[in-house]
Amino acid sequence: MELRQLEYFVAVAEEASFTRAAARLYVTQPGVSAQVRRLERELGQDLLDRSGRTVRLTEVGAAVLGHARTVLDGVAGVRLAVDEFTGLVRGRVSMGMVRSCSSVDLPVLLADFHRTHPAVEITLAEENSDLLLEGVRSGRFDVAIVALASETPPGVGIQVFVDEPLVVAVGPGDGLAGLSAVPVDALRDRELISLPRGTGMRTCLDEACAAAGFEPRVAFEVSDPNVLAQLAARGLGPAVVPESLAAEYSGELRALTVTDPPLRGRMALAWRTEGPVGPAARAFAEHARTVLAPPAGRRETCDGAGPATAAPAVGNSGS
Repeated sequence: MELRQLEYFVAVAEEASFTRAAARLYVTQPGVSAQVRRLERELGQDLLDRSGRTVRLTEVGAAVLGHARTVLDGVAGVRLAVDEFTGLVRGRVSMGMVRSCSSVDLPVLLADFHRTHPAVEITLAEENSDLLLEGVRSGRFDVAIVALASETPPGVGIQVFVDEPLVVAVGPGDGLAGLSAVPVDALRDRELISLPRGTGMRTCLDEACAAAGFEPRVAFEVSDPNVLAQLAARGLGPAVVPESLAAEYSGELRALTVTDPPLRGRMALAWRTEGPVGPAARAFAEHARTVLAPPAGRRETCDGAGPATAAPAVGNSGS
């Protein structure tokens, strides 16, 4: 039995797919499949049910999974202890980031770290905030830049570096354009423009509407917050966007303050607080926390306890 066989088995079980597991591990799909088959032959039992559209654990596989994770965590702990003793910072850092994020100078963040830690390999992937937070919790990502909704998973630390109001943006000819503020209930019978489900801004909108007793009617669903503003400016419906984004289109949009409940946009750095964390990941997280620290007096840091405010929240990019 080899460690990589256990690593491949755990990845397939968590991803429910050989293809996604291979992408996560940066190896070929046939290689993952062959190693898992060898593990099953050695154990004399099938660990995975491959008969459906998704890969599922067999009863034996479910029993083995926890032990496999324990072994891998133990090995990671051994490597961590040795690296910390020798003072080495090497390895790989996996970073996640929301799409269309303009709040972070990513090239500077990565280049400055690479300059001081050239032996560390950094990978980057874009996902919606819900997948990023779950990825940090599970260890798929070491750190991530996310748009916060109402809850943060346990085992995830956060540092908020952008916190601003969200507004309802409408074109000059919209029936709401003459108002300065509206309750969320004013969106009840409107066809809205929104980011996809799973993004921070969409979660914020869904939760606020649910609290008001209705489900939002989303007619236009796009992944770029700037397109939200542009569609709203052309009279295709209201869009909930960050106040700073609405200000960029001040000549084309009317920005209305949201009341009952007020909505805020929050961007945060997220990192893993439970399970083995290598020196490279720890060094990168500390570097990112320093670079993304908000102004003095506004620092908000939390270890898995969720946002500090009760209002629904999302980040500047809205993803």
